[in-house]
Amino acid sequence: MRFLEFFTAQIRNPNTRRSYAKAAIEFLQWCEARGATTFSLITPIHVAGWIEEMTHTHSAPTVKQRLAAVRHLFDWLVVGHVMDTNPAHSVRGPAHSHRRGKTPVLAPEEARQLLDSISTDTLIGKRDRALIGLMTYTFARIGAARTMEVRDVYVQNRRLWVRLHEKVGKNVELPCHHSLETYLEAYIEAANLKDAPRAPLFQTVSKGTASLSGNPLPQQSAYAMIQRRAKVAGIQTTIGNHTFRATGITAYLKNGGTLEKAAHMANHSSTRTTQLYDRRSDDVSLDEVERILI
Repeated sequence: MRFLEFFTAQIRNPNTRRSYAKAAIEFLQWCEARGATTFSLITPIHVAGWIEEMTHTHSAPTVKQRLAAVRHLFDWLVVGHVMDTNPAHSVRGPAHSHRRGKTPVLAPEEARQLLDSISTDTLIGKRDRALIGLMTYTFARIGAARTMEVRDVYVQNRRLWVRLHEKVGKNVELPCHHSLETYLEAYIEAANLKDAPRAPLFQTVSKGTASLSGNPLPQQSAYAMIQRRAKVAGIQTTIGNHTFRATGITAYLKNGGTLEKAAHMANHSSTRTTQLYDRRSDDVSLDEVERILI
């Protein structure tokens, strides 16, 4: 019961719960295959061996994240008197530091090319343009975008605003860029969502019809949609859901925005996190490389 309570009562974020559960299951299966079939038999050597083995198949951030998951789980079991000590406390993860994130970023011209390539003759086209525009102009995570309700788009001071439900229960309220305002209004009107304030804003489309299903758009479906739209637009950069968050932040900073305001808009607790999305240095690096005249 204490084990189950860790994933139900202690962890509220569904994404964290999923990744921590995956790490715990993999580690316990790894231990079981090596004879450690109870918690009392697990030692720091088992944890260190698991970590060492993973360093050959996984990236350093992934290994560190899984070690953190196991460490937190064992802390919870120690407090609940299931285990005497935490065998993961003394195990060090692989060294890793970075100042630049790995999220692919689109140039402003590519982002505009993608948005303009989406046909808005259909309801799906209007929905897809509104979703991509929302993530670009508000720096929204896909998780915050797909959980929005219609009432999270509202008028204030004669402008359209959006309310994003971000991590750790934080709400971020932002005015819409004029382009995003156009995208959202066109989609909501075409979908007849004005009279359904509690309905999911971004919904799937019922099979065989052109009408919304009432079900929120899954994250995997959003990713597949972005891949299709990028292919049609001729975007060669390998992109994902998070690309538009990084694209928006970089474009904002390039046009004189401040790091502090970007961190606030992106709901980052530290500007150091925001800096990982800042790819302005990419232009400098490219200019320097072109100096190699041979």
